Formats: sequence, C-alpha cells, structure tokens
Amino acid sequence: MAHEQEIDPSFLALPLRALADAALARARALGAEHADFRFERIRDASWRLRDGKPGGSTDSTDTGYAVRVVHGGAWGFAAGVDLTMDAAARVASRAVEMAKLSARVIAAAGSDERVQLADEPVHGEQSWISSYEVNPFDVPDTEKTGLLAEWSGCLLRADGVSHVDASLLTVQENKFYADTAGTVTTQQRVRLHPQLTATAVLDSGAFDSMRTIAPPVGRGWEYLNGTGWDWGAELERIPELLAEKLQAPSVEPGRYDLVVDPSNLWLTIHESVGHATELDRALGYEAAYAGTSFATFDQLGTLRYGSEAMHVTGDRTTEHGLATVGFDDEGVQAQSWDLVKGGTLVGYQLDRRIAKLTGLGRSNGCAFADSPAHVPVQRMANVSLRPAADGPSTDELIGGVERGIYVVGDRSWSIDMQRYNFQFTGQRFFRIENGRLTGQLRDMAYQATTTDFWGSMEAVGGPQTYVLGGAFNCGKAQPGQIAAVSHGCPSALFRGVDVLNTTQEAGA
Repeated sequence: MAHEQEIDPSFLALPLRALADAALARARALGAEHADFRFERIRDASWRLRDGKPGGSTDSTDTGYAVRVVHGGAWGFAAGVDLTMDAAARVASRAVEMAKLSARVIAAAGSDERVQLADEPVHGEQSWISSYEVNPFDVPDTEKTGLLAEWSGCLLRADGVSHVDASLLTVQENKFYADTAGTVTTQQRVRLHPQLTATAVLDSGAFDSMRTIAPPVGRGWEYLNGTGWDWGAELERIPELLAEKLQAPSVEPGRYDLVVDPSNLWLTIHESVGHATELDRALGYEAAYAGTSFATFDQLGTLRYGSEAMHVTGDRTTEHGLATVGFDDEGVQAQSWDLVKGGTLVGYQLDRRIAKLTGLGRSNGCAFADSPAHVPVQRMANVSLRPAADGPSTDELIGGVERGIYVVGDRSWSIDMQRYNFQFTGQRFFRIENGRLTGQLRDMAYQATTTDFWGSMEAVGGPQTYVLGGAFNCGKAQPGQIAAVSHGCPSALFRGVDVLNTTQEAGA
C-alpha cells in the first residue's frame, strides 16, 4: 500500500534484530527444525463519555517477545520481556524444552503425528504499514474527548433523547518477525472504533436505544473528520429514527423477504461463514472451546453453501481492513482467495501447519497472536461477500419486494457450535410493502440454518452498496485470544426467511 507513514522510530530503536539473532541461533544450536521470533508492542487506548461527560479512559502498552520452535516434530513456545541477548537465548532454550516435553506427551498418547509446515517463499527483509493518514495517538486526548462531547451534545439537544453513551477505541500494533529461513518483517497497524448510542425514555417507562452503524476501521483520525463516513448525517438522523422506533408496531411473526443492509449482514457473514471456514475448526481442533463446523473438510468442492449469487473471499490485503497485514505471524505474505464461489464451498482459511496437514499447498496467511505472550493460532481473515459488478442499488432491491423487511445495523445474535442454526436481530427494521418502505417495526429477529439462509439469497447489490463492517473483539483459542476482523458486503435480497417476534419469544 502506498502511503507516507513511517514505522514508529521508538519501536525501531529497540534491539529487535539482536534479540532475534540470539534467540534463533540458540534454537538452531539445540536442533530445532524451525524457529521464529516475534517481538510485539501493542498500545491500546479508549475513552468513554456518558451524557457528554467523561466516564473513564484507559491507555496501556503490552511489550514483549516470543520464540516458537518445531523440534522433534512437536511445537515448543516461550515468551519473555527481558531485552538482553542472554535472556532471548534462554527463552529459545525454554521453547525447545517445551517441544521435547510435548513430544514425550504425544508419544505416550500413542500418536505419531508430527508438526510440519507448508513451504513459504523466503521474503528477506520487508516493512509494511497499514493505510492511514493521521495516527490517532498523535492527536491530543483533549481533541478526542472534545469531539465525542460535541457529538454527544448534538444528540442530547434533540427532542426525545434522554441519554447518550460515546466511546472511542484506538490501537497501534507493532510487530517484528524473524525466522530461521531468512524472512524478516517489521509492521505497523493502526485501527479505531468510534461509537455513539442514544437512549430515549418515555413518560410511560418505555425505552429503547439506537447506535451508530459506522464500522470500526483500519484508518486513522481522519475517519472521525469525515473520511470514509458521514458522521454528521448519521447523527442528525438518529433522534428521529429512535423516536419513530419507540412508536413502531411489533413485528408479526412469519416468513418475509428480507433486504439486509451491510451494517447487519457483516455479522451474519462473520458467524456463519467466517468461523465455519476456519479449517482448524472444521477439523475439530477447536471443538473443546470455540466449536466445530458443519462445513467439514470432506465437503470441500461439493457443499452447497448458498445460491449462485454467493461469492465470498478471504482476504488479508483489503485496504483499511481490520485483519489486513503485510505478513502473518508465520512470515506468510498476505493474499486473497475464494472461500465460496457460485454458492459452493471452494476454500478454507489456513495456517502453515494445517495447510501441510491437509495437502492444500501454501498457507493463505491466517496465523495470528494477539499478544507477545500468546502463541499464534489460526485466525480469521477479512471474509467478505462480493458485490455484483453491475448489481442493483439498495433502493432497487427494496423495489423488488412486495412484503418484506429492510434490516439495518447489528445487535444481538445467537448461533450453534457448528455454525449452522442461527438467529440475528438488528438496530432498525423497516416494513416493505409493494417495493416501498412504509415505517419501522420493533422486536424482530430472523432465524435460519446457514445453508437455507444463503440459499435464499436471490440477489446482491452493486459496488455502490458495498461497506466494510467488522469488529475488534473476535474470540478464539485456549487461553483466549481476541482479534480484529473486517467483513465487507453489499446489500442483499433474501426470499422467504423466518422472522420471529423477540418479545413473544422471551415470554414463551
């Protein structure tokens, strides 16, 4: 990506290469078949306001390094914080000892499985920086809280708004990686997530809330100044939409055609496609914690995931994507590939071990650790539904519906451990009658199995409807790790989806 940013000089001033050389030399001397060294510094800051007044803030930095080895066909891992060459060498020694212990445990269990890694080209020395204009950590805290307070005030002055919660999350992530093959990478990523929620309370005691649908992004402070999102337009509409929602009728359960906005559909993609196409999950490696997948490996190339209109890619290269990197935590260069094409399962998300184990060739760069103290595990790429090149607008999709609902914004969700049976709600629901929006509805959720839902997708919108949504907090693994990930999608039309009344369900 072309930009004018530079990697933080204070990170480059650390003894990154010297620590790596000491650790990797010790691992080689102890007979490791593979070793990699990863140094991370992650700064995470947040600000929260309640009704325009400070409600709390955080600013923390996690710094350290880790050595991972393959020795005797088993993994070994150790981490440290002491920035001396002797300490780095001792961490490598501990990693080898852990691998030896693991090998003994595996042998005692009667397994002959050996860790092998898919081949990856040696990339030499590389640097990569995410695409942004202004690092949010270069912006004074007073400017950050001042803007949140200004936006909160705009909402609070509107008729009917009783309370406003505002927050801003920011992250700067620096990683240095080196391995015994000769790949050396230095990377910097910046991301942020602003969010405001307005709450209205009626004299009757009835209340509801409405949240901004602006997604978290791999951008800088320019995002809050209008680059990539029209904040003024969204904040202006929220009070009116919230007031209408409070007076809206409750949805009648039944089967409806749905036009689902990207602000809602991204989460359905995340849960029913993103997690389901993680191959470690499909092979059962996450069964004890995060679950398995209905999209099992034996169905690759044959599983009918959805309609012909369904084309989903995995991608580590999307500009401003939260899972976008130059190289993953195994030194694999970022790529883009197909997961579902023409409605058929054609690919998975892989790390180097799983790629080798399943004979799928090269890893597609999905190894990631969320801190220097954690081992890299297979994590989600930016998993996105592709728009139709000459596809319709959202209004045109709505125009093709006689009786349906337009769904905007994400809220609660539920899905089973195989990523198959699910239920999703949203922020805003609009009744569609004879191709026109005729007011809001309340208390709605849509329910389906993954294959039925995606099989009912009749059309996807064009590029003009495409939005990159996402989240900061996707969880996986034991010990638990979180990762930020984006999911792009257009508006899409689904026929005959089951709709529930959540009030009736709660009372059942």
